[in-house]
Amino acid sequence: MMSVKWKLFLILILSVFATAGAGIYINQHQQSVSVAETTNSQQQQVTAVQQAQNVTIFPERVHYKDIPLESITSALQGSDPETLALNALDNEITAKVKPKVEVAYPQQNQALVTITQIQPNADATNVIKYRVEMTTLGRSLLVSSPPMWQIVWAGSQTQCQTGSQPQKNFTQSCQ
Repeated sequence: MMSVKWKLFLILILSVFATAGAGIYINQHQQSVSVAETTNSQQQQVTAVQQAQNVTIFPERVHYKDIPLESITSALQGSDPETLALNALDNEITAKVKPKVEVAYPQQNQALVTITQIQPNADATNVIKYRVEMTTLGRSLLVSSPPMWQIVWAGSQTQCQTGSQPQKNFTQSCQ
């Protein structure tokens, strides 16, 4: 007859292997791009091609400027998409006005966080929208725990409004 300690140990070991197996499966299906030593013009060409591919695959990104994930100093993984996105964009978002945060789940394994910040100026009003896309990494050891999320893409766009009629004179970029 197996002791209770032995049963708990086996459950723990099996949970670790089950979780690790799910992580390996996800990591095997993620695309990675490696660029060997290149000149600046070659790097710009690669970046332009990647952006064109992103627009083709993700047309909703067309009006957003990429925010390189390498420039994000906070963790790119966490259990709450809203907190993860706000922490990732902490350097980008000014503290003057509290931003509006929306979280959507277009698919079961995807989260989309949109952060809208309005910055009134003397001559115009700037509306800055941030888009943070995430995918799940699975769950931790416990089945009842929340899923772990990882940021896979981030971008921003700025719109300006001039004049007295709200929402009527927006342009895609500000000067």
